[in-house]
Amino acid sequence: MTCSWPTFRQARPADAGRCFEIESAAYEGDEAATLAKIRTRILQYPQGFLVMELQGEVIGFINSGCAHAVAMADEAFKELIGHDPAAPHVVIMSVAIDPRHQGRGHASRMMRTFVAQMRQAGKRDIHLMCKERHVALYARLGYRYVQPSASKHGGMAWHEMVMAL
Repeated sequence: MTCSWPTFRQARPADAGRCFEIESAAYEGDEAATLAKIRTRILQYPQGFLVMELQGEVIGFINSGCAHAVAMADEAFKELIGHDPAAPHVVIMSVAIDPRHQGRGHASRMMRTFVAQMRQAGKRDIHLMCKERHVALYARLGYRYVQPSASKHGGMAWHEMVMAL
């Protein structure tokens, strides 16, 4: 098996279908974003939609929006309603790795790349929600636990975390 390193780039509209496949495989039930939401996120804020490729295949992505005031339980924001690319607060909506490529450190590499891009863009902080099983991973990456989230997205329990940039 050949060892190769992933590369990163901003998403393009043609990536929407593949990102939807990954999102659907990586998230449970109703928590996965729809293809329409993924398309909207790519079209409205490609600077906040990072894809990871391995040997020319998209194997993961992070997508986000920016806000002046963060309300993590705001479902409308997942469609970028209220998004302002100039706002200082980044809100991550999805971090997804193709299940065939999980467990190899790709999510951590992708997150470090994303954080560096947001820092370079002059953003103030990055907010995200995750399941309890991912809290320790995000803490290792530099995120601070905030609180259990009021969001019941997908019928799941979520936890809010933040990283100061």
